[in-house]
Amino acid sequence: MVQSLVNPFMGYSTVDPKTKERLYLSNGIFKEILEGLRSFDALANDGSLFHEEYLKIVLQRMVLNAGVRVLFHAHLTDVHAENDRVQSVTVITKEGLLTFSASYFIDATGDADLCAFAGFPCRLGRESDALCQPMTLCFRVAQVDLHAFKKSRAQINPLYQQFQKEGKIKNIRENVLLFPNMVDGVIHFNSTRIVKKNPTSAFEKTEAELLACEQVLELFTFLKENIDGFQSSILLSSGMEIGVRESRMIEGEYSLTQEDLIACTKFDDRVICGNYDIDIHNPKESGTSHYYFKDGTYYTIPYRSLCPKGSKNLLAAGRCISSTHEAQASYRIMPFCCCLGEAAGAAAALCHASGCDVMEIDRGALHDDLIRRELIFD
Repeated sequence: MVQSLVNPFMGYSTVDPKTKERLYLSNGIFKEILEGLRSFDALANDGSLFHEEYLKIVLQRMVLNAGVRVLFHAHLTDVHAENDRVQSVTVITKEGLLTFSASYFIDATGDADLCAFAGFPCRLGRESDALCQPMTLCFRVAQVDLHAFKKSRAQINPLYQQFQKEGKIKNIRENVLLFPNMVDGVIHFNSTRIVKKNPTSAFEKTEAELLACEQVLELFTFLKENIDGFQSSILLSSGMEIGVRESRMIEGEYSLTQEDLIACTKFDDRVICGNYDIDIHNPKESGTSHYYFKDGTYYTIPYRSLCPKGSKNLLAAGRCISSTHEAQASYRIMPFCCCLGEAAGAAAALCHASGCDVMEIDRGALHDDLIRRELIFD
Protein backbone atom coordinates (compact mmCIF):
# COMPACT_ATOMS: atom_id res chain seq x y z
CA MET A 1 0.00 0.00 0.00
CA VAL A 2 2.93 2.33 0.67
CA GLN A 3 6.20 0.73 -0.40
CA SER A 4 5.13 -0.03 -3.96
CA LEU A 5 2.59 2.79 -4.36
CA VAL A 6 -0.24 0.35 -5.15
CA ASN A 7 -3.61 2.14 -5.26
CA PRO A 8 -6.61 1.81 -5.09
CA PHE A 9 -7.99 -1.05 -2.99
CA MET A 10 -9.56 -3.60 -5.33
CA GLY A 11 -13.12 -4.77 -4.61
CA TYR A 12 -13.77 -6.26 -1.19
CA SER A 13 -17.58 -6.28 -1.02
CA THR A 14 -20.64 -7.82 -2.62
CA VAL A 15 -24.42 -7.64 -2.26
CA ASP A 16 -25.98 -9.46 0.68
CA PRO A 17 -28.43 -11.90 -0.97
CA LYS A 18 -30.82 -11.61 2.00
CA THR A 19 -30.90 -7.88 2.71
CA LYS A 20 -29.77 -6.69 -0.76
CA GLU A 21 -27.46 -4.26 1.06
CA ARG A 22 -23.70 -3.94 0.59
CA LEU A 23 -21.85 -6.78 2.36
CA TYR A 24 -18.24 -6.00 3.20
CA LEU A 25 -16.06 -9.09 3.06
CA SER A 26 -12.90 -7.52 4.48
CA ASN A 27 -13.39 -6.26 8.02
CA GLY A 28 -11.45 -6.57 11.27
CA ILE A 29 -8.11 -4.76 11.17
CA PHE A 30 -8.72 -3.72 7.56
CA LYS A 31 -11.90 -1.94 8.66
CA GLU A 32 -9.85 -0.16 11.37
CA ILE A 33 -7.41 0.98 8.68
CA LEU A 34 -10.27 2.40 6.61
CA GLU A 35 -11.66 4.20 9.67
CA GLY A 36 -8.22 5.64 10.39
CA LEU A 37 -7.96 6.94 6.84
CA ARG A 38 -11.43 8.48 7.05
CA SER A 39 -10.40 10.34 10.22
CA PHE A 40 -7.83 12.17 8.08
CA ASP A 41 -10.24 12.58 5.15
CA ALA A 42 -7.75 10.39 3.29
CA LEU A 43 -10.15 7.80 1.83
CA ALA A 44 -12.51 8.18 -1.11
CA ASN A 45 -16.23 7.87 -0.41
CA ASP A 46 -16.39 4.43 -2.04
CA GLY A 47 -13.54 3.12 0.13
CA SER A 48 -11.15 2.50 -2.75
CA LEU A 49 -8.74 5.41 -3.30
CA PHE A 50 -6.56 6.37 -0.35
CA HIS A 51 -3.76 8.78 0.52
CA GLU A 52 -0.73 6.68 1.44
CA GLU A 53 1.09 9.43 3.36
CA TYR A 54 -1.72 9.45 5.93
CA LEU A 55 -1.82 5.67 5.74
CA LYS A 56 1.74 5.55 7.10
CA ILE A 57 0.55 7.40 10.21
CA VAL A 58 -2.54 5.20 10.56
CA LEU A 59 -0.53 1.98 10.34
CA GLN A 60 2.26 3.00 12.69
CA ARG A 61 -0.19 4.28 15.31
CA MET A 62 -2.11 1.02 15.15
CA VAL A 63 0.94 -1.16 15.77
CA LEU A 64 2.42 1.11 18.43
CA ASN A 65 -0.90 1.37 20.29
CA ALA A 66 -1.07 -2.44 20.23
CA GLY A 67 2.28 -2.65 22.00
CA VAL A 68 4.29 -3.82 19.00
CA ARG A 69 8.00 -3.01 18.95
CA VAL A 70 8.66 -1.95 15.37
CA LEU A 71 11.98 -2.65 13.63
CA PHE A 72 12.52 -1.18 10.17
CA HIS A 73 15.64 -1.69 8.04
CA ALA A 74 15.95 -5.38 8.88
CA HIS A 75 16.02 -8.16 6.27
CA LEU A 76 15.62 -11.86 6.91
CA THR A 77 18.90 -13.66 6.28
CA ASP A 78 18.73 -16.97 8.17
CA VAL A 79 16.30 -19.29 9.93
CA HIS A 80 17.07 -21.95 12.52
CA ALA A 81 14.55 -24.80 12.40
CA GLU A 82 14.56 -28.25 13.99
CA ASN A 83 12.02 -31.07 13.73
CA ASP A 84 9.56 -28.97 11.68
CA ARG A 85 9.67 -26.20 14.28
CA VAL A 86 11.18 -22.74 13.72
CA GLN A 87 13.42 -21.84 16.66
CA SER A 88 14.72 -18.42 15.62
CA VAL A 89 15.19 -15.99 12.76
CA THR A 90 18.24 -13.84 11.98
CA VAL A 91 18.01 -10.48 10.26
CA ILE A 92 20.70 -8.21 8.85
CA THR A 93 20.66 -4.57 9.99
CA LYS A 94 22.96 -1.55 9.97
CA GLU A 95 24.37 -2.73 13.29
CA GLY A 96 24.94 -6.27 12.10
CA LEU A 97 23.07 -9.52 12.61
CA LEU A 98 20.22 -9.77 15.13
CA THR A 99 18.56 -13.04 16.14
CA PHE A 100 15.03 -13.36 17.54
CA SER A 101 13.40 -16.42 19.10
CA ALA A 102 9.67 -17.04 19.55
CA SER A 103 7.12 -19.75 20.19
CA TYR A 104 5.28 -19.11 16.91
CA PHE A 105 6.13 -17.38 13.64
CA ILE A 106 4.09 -15.93 10.77
CA ASP A 107 5.56 -15.54 7.30
CA ALA A 108 4.10 -12.30 5.91
CA THR A 109 7.02 -11.62 3.55
CA GLY A 110 4.84 -12.05 0.45
CA ASP A 111 7.57 -14.20 -1.08
CA ALA A 112 7.43 -17.05 1.51
CA ASP A 113 11.02 -16.22 2.48
CA LEU A 114 10.69 -17.51 6.04
CA CYS A 115 9.08 -20.78 4.97
CA ALA A 116 11.67 -21.34 2.24
CA PHE A 117 14.64 -20.53 4.49
CA ALA A 118 13.23 -22.87 7.14
CA GLY A 119 13.21 -25.72 4.62
CA PHE A 120 9.46 -26.09 4.11
CA PRO A 121 8.44 -26.93 0.54
CA CYS A 122 7.51 -24.02 -1.73
CA ARG A 123 7.05 -23.50 -5.43
CA LEU A 124 7.44 -20.52 -7.75
CA GLY A 125 4.73 -19.09 -10.01
CA ARG A 126 2.47 -21.20 -12.16
CA GLU A 127 2.81 -24.94 -12.16
CA SER A 128 3.58 -25.43 -15.88
CA ASP A 129 6.71 -23.27 -16.20
CA ALA A 130 7.33 -21.46 -12.85
CA LEU A 131 6.66 -18.10 -14.50
CA CYS A 132 5.01 -15.46 -12.28
CA GLN A 133 2.48 -12.79 -13.10
CA PRO A 134 4.25 -9.64 -14.35
CA MET A 135 5.83 -7.15 -11.97
CA THR A 136 4.65 -3.55 -12.21
CA LEU A 137 6.14 -0.25 -11.08
CA CYS A 138 3.25 2.12 -10.35
CA PHE A 139 3.78 5.84 -10.94
CA ARG A 140 2.05 9.21 -10.70
CA VAL A 141 1.75 12.17 -13.07
CA ALA A 142 0.92 15.62 -11.66
CA GLN A 143 -0.32 18.95 -13.03
CA VAL A 144 -2.75 17.21 -15.38
CA ASP A 145 -5.54 19.37 -16.78
CA LEU A 146 -8.34 17.05 -15.65
CA HIS A 147 -11.02 18.85 -17.68
CA ALA A 148 -9.09 18.33 -20.91
CA PHE A 149 -8.06 14.81 -19.87
CA LYS A 150 -11.69 13.70 -19.45
CA LYS A 151 -12.37 14.67 -23.05
CA SER A 152 -9.24 12.99 -24.44
CA ARG A 153 -9.17 9.87 -22.23
CA ALA A 154 -10.88 7.66 -24.82
CA GLN A 155 -8.05 8.38 -27.28
CA ILE A 156 -5.30 7.01 -25.05
CA ASN A 157 -5.57 3.26 -25.63
CA PRO A 158 -6.21 3.32 -29.42
CA LEU A 159 -3.22 5.63 -29.92
CA TYR A 160 -1.08 3.63 -27.49
CA GLN A 161 -1.86 0.40 -29.37
CA GLN A 162 -1.14 2.11 -32.70
CA PHE A 163 2.24 3.25 -31.37
CA GLN A 164 2.96 -0.31 -30.22
CA LYS A 165 2.32 -1.65 -33.75
CA GLU A 166 4.60 1.04 -35.17
CA GLY A 167 7.36 0.13 -32.74
CA LYS A 168 7.22 3.46 -30.91
CA ILE A 169 6.12 1.82 -27.63
CA LYS A 170 8.22 -1.07 -26.27
CA ASN A 171 5.99 -1.82 -23.26
CA ILE A 172 4.14 -5.08 -24.02
CA ARG A 173 1.11 -4.34 -21.82
CA GLU A 174 -2.03 -4.31 -23.97
CA ASN A 175 -3.44 -1.03 -22.64
CA VAL A 176 -2.85 1.92 -20.34
CA LEU A 177 -4.39 1.33 -16.91
CA LEU A 178 -4.92 4.51 -14.91
CA PHE A 179 -6.84 5.69 -11.86
CA PRO A 180 -7.76 9.04 -10.28
CA ASN A 181 -5.95 10.15 -7.14
CA MET A 182 -6.82 11.81 -3.84
CA VAL A 183 -4.76 14.83 -4.93
CA ASP A 184 -6.27 17.17 -7.52
CA GLY A 185 -4.50 17.12 -10.87
CA VAL A 186 -2.74 13.81 -10.21
CA ILE A 187 -3.30 10.61 -12.21
CA HIS A 188 -2.11 7.20 -10.99
CA PHE A 189 -0.76 4.60 -13.46
CA ASN A 190 -0.55 0.82 -13.09
CA SER A 191 0.74 0.25 -16.60
CA THR A 192 4.32 -0.98 -16.68
CA ARG A 193 4.75 -4.69 -17.35
CA ILE A 194 7.87 -6.73 -16.71
CA VAL A 195 7.60 -10.42 -17.62
CA LYS A 196 9.81 -13.51 -17.28
CA LYS A 197 11.70 -12.18 -14.26
CA ASN A 198 11.95 -14.05 -10.96
CA PRO A 199 10.86 -11.79 -8.05
CA THR A 200 12.84 -13.93 -5.59
CA SER A 201 16.12 -13.32 -7.43
CA ALA A 202 17.87 -10.11 -6.33
CA PHE A 203 19.54 -9.82 -9.73
CA GLU A 204 16.36 -10.39 -11.77
CA LYS A 205 14.28 -8.09 -9.57
CA THR A 206 16.93 -5.39 -10.05
CA GLU A 207 16.77 -5.91 -13.80
CA ALA A 208 12.98 -5.63 -13.59
CA GLU A 209 13.14 -2.30 -11.78
CA LEU A 210 15.65 -0.89 -14.28
CA LEU A 211 13.41 -1.90 -17.19
CA ALA A 212 10.29 -0.58 -15.43
CA CYS A 213 11.85 2.85 -14.91
CA GLU A 214 12.39 3.11 -18.65
CA GLN A 215 8.78 2.08 -19.25
CA VAL A 216 7.61 4.80 -16.85
CA LEU A 217 9.47 7.43 -18.85
CA GLU A 218 8.21 5.97 -22.14
CA LEU A 219 4.58 6.12 -21.01
CA PHE A 220 4.92 9.59 -19.54
CA THR A 221 6.54 10.91 -22.72
CA PHE A 222 3.79 9.32 -24.83
CA LEU A 223 1.10 11.03 -22.75
CA LYS A 224 2.80 14.42 -22.59
CA GLU A 225 3.44 14.57 -26.32
CA ASN A 226 0.18 13.10 -27.60
CA ILE A 227 -2.72 13.39 -25.14
CA ASP A 228 -4.59 16.61 -24.43
CA GLY A 229 -4.44 17.52 -20.75
CA PHE A 230 -0.88 16.28 -20.25
CA GLN A 231 0.98 19.10 -22.02
CA SER A 232 2.02 20.80 -18.76
CA SER A 233 2.17 17.64 -16.66
CA ILE A 234 5.20 16.47 -14.69
CA LEU A 235 6.39 13.00 -13.70
CA LEU A 236 5.74 13.07 -9.96
CA SER A 237 6.77 9.79 -8.35
CA SER A 238 7.00 6.02 -8.62
CA GLY A 239 7.03 3.24 -6.07
CA MET A 240 10.11 2.78 -3.89
CA GLU A 241 10.03 -0.83 -4.99
CA ILE A 242 8.48 -2.61 -7.96
CA GLY A 243 5.14 -4.27 -7.24
CA VAL A 244 5.13 -8.08 -7.21
CA ARG A 245 1.88 -9.91 -7.93
CA GLU A 246 3.14 -13.45 -7.55
CA SER A 247 6.30 -15.27 -6.53
CA ARG A 248 6.86 -18.18 -4.13
CA MET A 249 3.91 -19.94 -2.54
CA ILE A 250 4.04 -22.52 0.20
CA GLU A 251 2.98 -26.11 -0.21
CA GLY A 252 0.41 -26.24 2.54
CA GLU A 253 -1.87 -28.75 4.17
CA TYR A 254 -4.41 -27.73 1.51
CA SER A 255 -3.85 -26.08 -1.86
CA LEU A 256 -6.66 -23.71 -2.83
CA THR A 257 -7.74 -24.07 -6.47
CA GLN A 258 -9.55 -22.03 -9.10
CA GLU A 259 -12.32 -24.61 -8.95
CA ASP A 260 -12.74 -23.95 -5.22
CA LEU A 261 -13.17 -20.26 -5.95
CA ILE A 262 -15.57 -20.63 -8.86
CA ALA A 263 -17.71 -23.00 -6.77
CA CYS A 264 -17.74 -20.34 -4.00
CA THR A 265 -16.70 -23.05 -1.55
CA LYS A 266 -17.46 -22.43 2.13
CA PHE A 267 -14.79 -24.46 3.92
CA ASP A 268 -15.42 -25.71 7.46
CA ASP A 269 -12.08 -24.19 8.51
CA ARG A 270 -12.55 -20.94 6.57
CA VAL A 271 -10.61 -17.91 7.76
CA ILE A 272 -11.51 -15.14 5.28
CA CYS A 273 -13.97 -14.40 2.47
CA GLY A 274 -13.22 -13.01 -0.99
CA ASN A 275 -14.72 -12.34 -4.39
CA TYR A 276 -12.22 -10.29 -6.40
CA ASP A 277 -12.10 -11.53 -9.96
CA ILE A 278 -9.55 -14.14 -11.05
CA ASP A 279 -7.34 -11.50 -12.62
CA ILE A 280 -4.39 -13.14 -14.43
CA HIS A 281 -1.85 -10.87 -16.11
CA ASN A 282 -0.09 -12.97 -18.74
CA PRO A 283 3.28 -14.12 -17.32
CA LYS A 284 4.80 -14.32 -20.82
CA GLU A 285 3.51 -11.38 -22.83
CA SER A 286 0.52 -9.08 -23.25
CA GLY A 287 -3.03 -9.89 -22.26
CA THR A 288 -5.03 -10.17 -19.05
CA SER A 289 -7.77 -12.73 -18.39
CA HIS A 290 -10.67 -12.36 -15.96
CA TYR A 291 -13.31 -14.44 -14.25
CA TYR A 292 -15.83 -12.25 -12.44
CA PHE A 293 -17.94 -13.44 -9.51
CA LYS A 294 -21.64 -12.70 -9.53
CA ASP A 295 -23.10 -10.24 -7.04
CA GLY A 296 -24.08 -11.93 -3.82
CA THR A 297 -21.44 -14.67 -4.13
CA TYR A 298 -18.07 -15.16 -2.49
CA TYR A 299 -15.55 -17.89 -1.77
CA THR A 300 -13.61 -18.65 1.39
CA ILE A 301 -10.01 -19.63 2.15
CA PRO A 302 -9.31 -22.54 4.53
CA TYR A 303 -6.98 -22.35 7.53
CA ARG A 304 -5.08 -25.35 6.14
CA SER A 305 -3.84 -23.18 3.25
CA LEU A 306 -2.00 -21.02 5.80
CA CYS A 307 -0.19 -24.05 7.27
CA PRO A 308 3.07 -25.13 5.61
CA LYS A 309 3.03 -28.89 5.19
CA GLY A 310 4.33 -30.49 8.38
CA SER A 311 4.85 -27.20 10.24
CA LYS A 312 4.38 -27.18 14.00
CA ASN A 313 4.70 -23.46 14.83
CA LEU A 314 4.81 -21.59 11.50
CA LEU A 315 1.95 -20.03 9.53
CA ALA A 316 1.93 -18.07 6.27
CA ALA A 317 -0.23 -15.05 5.40
CA GLY A 318 -0.80 -12.91 2.33
CA ARG A 319 -0.17 -13.78 -1.29
CA CYS A 320 2.24 -16.63 -0.46
CA ILE A 321 -0.28 -19.07 1.07
CA SER A 322 -0.87 -22.49 -0.50
CA SER A 323 -2.80 -22.36 -3.76
CA THR A 324 -2.61 -22.75 -7.50
CA HIS A 325 -1.45 -19.94 -9.77
CA GLU A 326 -5.04 -19.25 -10.85
CA ALA A 327 -6.50 -19.05 -7.34
CA GLN A 328 -3.72 -16.74 -6.18
CA ALA A 329 -4.71 -14.29 -8.92
CA SER A 330 -7.88 -13.48 -6.94
CA TYR A 331 -6.90 -13.45 -3.26
CA ARG A 332 -3.60 -11.59 -3.81
CA ILE A 333 -5.20 -8.14 -3.41
CA MET A 334 -4.41 -5.92 -0.41
CA PRO A 335 -7.72 -6.14 1.54
CA PHE A 336 -7.69 -9.95 1.47
CA CYS A 337 -3.99 -10.17 2.33
CA CYS A 338 -4.66 -7.89 5.32
CA CYS A 339 -7.41 -10.23 6.52
CA LEU A 340 -5.21 -13.28 5.99
CA GLY A 341 -2.62 -11.63 8.24
CA GLU A 342 -5.20 -11.03 10.95
CA ALA A 343 -6.47 -14.60 10.68
CA ALA A 344 -2.93 -15.95 11.01
CA GLY A 345 -2.34 -13.72 14.03
CA ALA A 346 -5.56 -14.85 15.68
CA ALA A 347 -4.63 -18.48 15.08
CA ALA A 348 -1.11 -18.02 16.45
CA ALA A 349 -2.55 -16.42 19.61
CA LEU A 350 -4.91 -19.35 20.16
CA CYS A 351 -2.10 -21.86 19.60
CA HIS A 352 0.11 -19.99 22.05
CA ALA A 353 -2.62 -19.93 24.69
CA SER A 354 -2.95 -23.71 24.58
CA GLY A 355 0.62 -24.57 23.62
CA CYS A 356 -0.50 -26.67 20.65
CA ASP A 357 0.95 -27.14 17.17
CA VAL A 358 -0.67 -25.07 14.41
CA MET A 359 -2.55 -28.03 12.94
CA GLU A 360 -3.87 -29.02 16.38
CA ILE A 361 -5.65 -25.70 16.92
CA ASP A 362 -9.16 -25.67 18.36
CA ARG A 363 -11.03 -25.08 15.08
CA GLY A 364 -14.23 -24.13 16.88
CA ALA A 365 -12.49 -21.47 18.96
CA LEU A 366 -10.81 -20.05 15.85
CA HIS A 367 -14.13 -20.06 13.97
CA ASP A 368 -15.85 -18.13 16.78
CA ASP A 369 -12.99 -15.62 17.02
CA LEU A 370 -13.03 -14.92 13.27
CA ILE A 371 -16.83 -14.48 13.28
CA ARG A 372 -16.41 -11.94 16.09
CA ARG A 373 -13.86 -10.11 13.96
CA GLU A 374 -16.27 -10.30 10.96
CA LEU A 375 -13.64 -12.00 8.83
CA ILE A 376 -16.07 -14.87 8.15
CA PHE A 377 -19.82 -15.33 8.37
CA ASP A 378 -22.03 -18.20 9.58
